[in-house]
Amino acid sequence: MAKRSKGNRQQIILECTEHKTSGLPGTSRYITQKNKKNTPDRLEIKKYNPIMKKYTIHKEIK
Repeated sequence: MAKRSKGNRQQIILECTEHKTSGLPGTSRYITQKNKKNTPDRLEIKKYNPIMKKYTIHKEIK
């Protein structure tokens, strides 16, 4: 049985912003968690994009 999420932690998806404008096929996405009480706004984190082979800014999507 899956563990239910209790409390303030929330699962989010991070998507690369530079990859959309580059025109390359595919997408770079990461799944992570955040505490919605401490960080109510959307996250922006530098993560590795394996398709572009460099570190890019990934933003939280809904």
